Formats: sequence, C-alpha cells, structure tokens
Amino acid sequence: MEFRYLGNSGLKVSEITYGNWLTHGSQIENDTATACVRAALDAGISSFDTADVYANTVAEQVLGDALRGERRQSLEIFTKVFGPTGPKGHNDTGLSRKHILESIDGSLSRLQTDYVDLYQAHRYDVETPLEETMQAFADVVRQGKALYIGVSEWNAEQLRAGHALATDLGIQLISNQPQYSMLWRVIESEVVPAAEELGVSQIVWSPVAQGVLTGKYLPGQAPLAGSRATDAQGGANMIKRWMSEPVLTGVQKLRPIADELGLTMAQLALAWVLANKNVASAIMGASRPEQVADNVKAAGVHLDADVLARIDAAVRDLAEFDPRKTTSPEQREV
Repeated sequence: MEFRYLGNSGLKVSEITYGNWLTHGSQIENDTATACVRAALDAGISSFDTADVYANTVAEQVLGDALRGERRQSLEIFTKVFGPTGPKGHNDTGLSRKHILESIDGSLSRLQTDYVDLYQAHRYDVETPLEETMQAFADVVRQGKALYIGVSEWNAEQLRAGHALATDLGIQLISNQPQYSMLWRVIESEVVPAAEELGVSQIVWSPVAQGVLTGKYLPGQAPLAGSRATDAQGGANMIKRWMSEPVLTGVQKLRPIADELGLTMAQLALAWVLANKNVASAIMGASRPEQVADNVKAAGVHLDADVLARIDAAVRDLAEFDPRKTTSPEQREV
C-alpha cells in the first residue's frame, strides 16, 4: 500500500480507501462485511469511509463492529453529515448547528470511537448560513470529536468560501469527496484548480463508474443477474447513465490497455484516478473479500503519458466534463 498526504496537512491516508456506501447494512450480510473489512486491513488499507445516512445509520454500526479491537491510531476513519437520518424529522437533515452536533455524537457511538479523523459535510446546505455550519464544525474539532474537516460534492466557489471561514476559525478543511472516474470528469476544470490553490485533496468515489469500468457489462448483452445494473433497490437507477451501447463499446477498448499492463480493468480505472496528483485516495467498495484483494493492487501503479493518452482516446468523448454537474440540492428533502 502507498500513502499520500491529505490536503495541506500532516495526515497520511492510504491510496485506496475502503468505503461501505452501498454494501454494509443493506446489500451484504454483516459477516461478509466484516470479512471485507478484514481483507482491507490485510491488504494495508488504513482509511475507511462511511456516512450516517448509509443504510440509515446501520453502515456506521457495521463498520464499527468490524474494526473493533484494531489499534485506533493506525486507522483513519471518515464519516459524513447532511442526509436525513432516524425518523427523518424536520431537524434530522442538513448542516445546521443542531444537526451537526447531534450527528457527530451518534456517529461516534456507532463507530465505537472517541473521534473521527475526518468529518465531512456530505453536501452543501443552501438553507443554513455557511457561517453557522463552519462554526459548528470548529466546535466539533475543538471538542476533540474530529481531527479534520472535509466536504463532499462542493463546487469551486463553495470550497473557497468554506475554506476561508475554516481558516478564520483556526480549523483545517483539507478534503473534498467528489465523484470522479474516466467517465465522470466534472471536477477537472474548476474544482481541482481551486482545491490545488487551497491545499485541499480529493477523496474520490465511484472511480469504476458504478462497476461499468470493470468491463463486466458488454455491449449488446443483458447485464448478469445479481449485478448492480439489475438491482431494483437503486443500483440499476444509478448505473443507467452508463449502460448505453456507445459507452459500453468504448469501455471495452480499455481492455487491451489493461491486459498489456497486467492489470484488471478495475485496477486500471483506480490507477487512472490516482494519476491525478490532487487525488489523495480512491474509495473502493466490495461485496466480497476477493474484490478487495484484487482492486487494492492499483495502489502504487504508475501510468505513463502514453497510456493516459490511449485511455483518453478510448473514452474521453464519452465522459461528462460539465462543471455544473457538481451541485448540491437546492432544497433539502425532509
């Protein structure tokens, strides 16, 4: 495993972060989730990402159980606040002071830890003054419940405003967690330059584009039973933007590139996002321990300029670049 500094801080994180967004507490049984976490630890992964909203708080509990007994100082645990949790009442969502201060205590209890290394605003909240949000985060840090602050899916303007307030308050906003892959590149033109200017890193989610970049979905063929594309609980809806013939055909052009490098297509996709120097870590999910052992091999892989150019030639015209796609909800749903 290789490690990178997170933003302009002294905190190092593993290049591959284990995330439990769509798996723990929902798609896989708890014993399988624990086996995946153990596989991640065995592979050298030290960074683990979750959120209170995942499986309506259950994912945090499962991760806390799976990490029980590990040396806390050897781990970097990330969680998030924003989405509706519990009975989803009128104050059970957003980035108000009330919701943040109540949510951090709930997260710590479920994760069975005294602090998280990174506490992230899961989205930007247009209904709460940013000053209120950042002051609440500052209080969380000063109480020792979080070491650093991050955000997720904030655009360049929001990043600059949040970072300025954090600096005024004497806390470190060091990361953003956006979607990023060969097929979803909306952060490249505005968010990444702003982040580099501010000393903020990206911890990216969906680096394999919901599984499409693994190459398992073939043009002209129905998706395999049990795959995300057949998951009526939400997976199929999330992946459908990539399930067109042009995209699936373009993705297959990546296979010979991966084969020449001795990589799986998933490893190639992970190595590609890590080739962006502003990316500190790529989040990888898993439903089986074997997936962890395979995908973690992307850490430390160097893709030279020729390989990156060949990847661009295969899929660049299929990718989304519009920076306006980096948006937060205009109004919270309760």
